[in-house]
Amino acid sequence: MLLLHRAVVSALRQACRFRPPPSRLCIQACSTNESFQPQRPSLNFSGYNSSTRGWRIMGALLGFGTALAYHDHRCRASQESPPMYTKEEVYSHRSPETGIWVTLGCEVFDVTEFVELHPGGPSKLMLAAGGPLEPFWALYAIHNQPHVYELLAQYKIGELKPEDSAPPTLETSDPYAHDPMRHPALKVNSQRPFNAEPPPELLTENYITPNPIFFTRNHLPVPNLDPDTYRLHIVGPPGGQSLSLSLCDLYMFPKHEVTVTLQCAGNRRSEMTQVKEVRGLEWRTGAISTARWAGARLCDVLAQAGHQLSEKEAHVCFEGLDSDPTGTAYGASIPLARAMDPEAEVLLAYEMNGQPLPRDHGFPVRVVVPGVVGARHVKWLGRVSVEPEESYSHWQRRDYKGFSPSVDWDTVDFDSAPSIQELPIQSAITEPRDGETIESGEVIVKGYAWSGGGRAVIRVDVSLDGGLTWHAADLDGEKQPPRKAWAWRLWQLQASVPAGQKELNIVCKAVDDSYNVQPDTVAPIWNLRGVLSNAWHRVHVHVTS
Repeated sequence: MLLLHRAVVSALRQACRFRPPPSRLCIQACSTNESFQPQRPSLNFSGYNSSTRGWRIMGALLGFGTALAYHDHRCRASQESPPMYTKEEVYSHRSPETGIWVTLGCEVFDVTEFVELHPGGPSKLMLAAGGPLEPFWALYAIHNQPHVYELLAQYKIGELKPEDSAPPTLETSDPYAHDPMRHPALKVNSQRPFNAEPPPELLTENYITPNPIFFTRNHLPVPNLDPDTYRLHIVGPPGGQSLSLSLCDLYMFPKHEVTVTLQCAGNRRSEMTQVKEVRGLEWRTGAISTARWAGARLCDVLAQAGHQLSEKEAHVCFEGLDSDPTGTAYGASIPLARAMDPEAEVLLAYEMNGQPLPRDHGFPVRVVVPGVVGARHVKWLGRVSVEPEESYSHWQRRDYKGFSPSVDWDTVDFDSAPSIQELPIQSAITEPRDGETIESGEVIVKGYAWSGGGRAVIRVDVSLDGGLTWHAADLDGEKQPPRKAWAWRLWQLQASVPAGQKELNIVCKAVDDSYNVQPDTVAPIWNLRGVLSNAWHRVHVHVTS
């Protein structure tokens, strides 16, 4: 009882420190983004449920003091007008030095003193620093409880100015003006076209990546397509019948579901840049995500149009409905043999994680090619044809190919190299972060591993000393049939930190069921486009005594 008394007294003192008073939490009245209302969370990270106990304990200890403080704030609110801030002012407070501010609805909170107390860890709260809480509360539905709102009320310092309560608009002449809104947790590599990846600490929180933080790779503006008038054109063979399929027509084909990991060819390109300059977006470890896709099998649709396997080489060419100002659309192709193989499970997908495809991910229909590089998973699909040669698209013929480290832009011959299809074995560390300081005793290392072509990951080796000694990590994830391991394995290692160690050089490498293993360094696999970057992943951390 004495400990509880001390805790409550401490909470009362904290709650009663002077702050401009909140009259209420006006989330519904003036939220800047209705799609992220915390009252109607659309997603829930099951991995975050371990924080529930922490929130409940804090709520029990702070509840009494919070109630008194909140009542006092409400009384003073009728006599005082809260300070008003712009979004720019809030955004400038994103570090312990400047103070850490966040918004909820039209209210502004200084949570600097609460960051270290956050039950989910400081890094999770820091993702929202300088911006709105709504997108993160939608991901972590545990926040949608009265005592959490009461706790937050203690930290209110003012409100957003009325002109900042609505999202900004873009000029209608801008080809990107109608791009969809994106989750603020995404780490943006380019705005136009939009390309972004989730932060590593969120990437492996769940086996299935929530739609809002699935990595986004766009080459052109996102088209705004009407599902009622949408048509997918399937070019038939000579003597066959071409098809013009509406969404309802696609729904008539047998529905097939499959869990597939998508990885960009440029994932981890930033590590190649450290060796020598390359051309391409500076992807870190997050250009990879996993979803449960549903749609019609491509082989069923092609068969309906009269296509069948041929002894001659043939390719299925895909064309998207995204285009540049000249009308050039994104395009790619895969071999006909893969497209017609039911075991390859190639989809014309219209659902992602049980929902219609988000616009950034190809609404209303995209191609999903399990085990193959993301560049062939054409989004906003408009046309499918079978041709004797692969697609003449720039992204098939003049991009997404690998070359020797000796090849530069003066000597490169794109016709001399095959287009990337299946990707090599890959793994990366998502926790702890590079440069992080950890406590002595034990360290928990987390990450992902995946291999292309349906090859299963059978082992992930982790080293704490730069590769001198190794530990086998524990593998998590769905059981997958042989040669159809389309999805990643998440992994974790809990190990003791050697006594007296001041720093750790953590390394991971994965092995697939063909015993392919990652190369140890980047330099021998460097190439001018920075693709196929799969060397051992390395993270350096400091250890406190």
